[in-house]
Amino acid sequence: MNTAIHQITAERLDGSRQSLADYAGKVLLIVNTASNCGFTPQYAGLEDLYRRYRERGLVILGFPCNQFGAQEPGDAGEIASFCQKNYGVSFPMFAKIEVNGEHTHPLYQHLKQAAPGLLGSAGIKWNFTKFLVDRRGEVIQRYAPATAPDRIERDIEALL
Repeated sequence: MNTAIHQITAERLDGSRQSLADYAGKVLLIVNTASNCGFTPQYAGLEDLYRRYRERGLVILGFPCNQFGAQEPGDAGEIASFCQKNYGVSFPMFAKIEVNGEHTHPLYQHLKQAAPGLLGSAGIKWNFTKFLVDRRGEVIQRYAPATAPDRIERDIEALL
């Protein structure tokens, strides 16, 4: 069960390090997020999915990113406060990362390779691109930013 995704470590918003191996055996929905995006209200849908399915093994992982229209300008404290105050986010949130370019976080290098976008494109196109990962750590599906969290529910249930 020690797949490539489980060998990756990422920094949490509080500055602690988190091994994704801690999520082995869980279904993951990994999302690059932003606080000032037209898709930001998806935080509510993501939180709803997390609250309904976490007892069955779903974990949503949020990765703030400022690469699209500078829509995540805040520091870790501001991001945490925004997510809690506006959407009651209780799923794990990580430190701001880059999802494209020379400094792409290793997690997103892996996700993009495992589940390319339309016509095989690798790059993340915008905030709130979502990746569904099964309990073995295999990337199952990539979803466009406009795909609302509730439209992923059937796919999540199939993996739980």
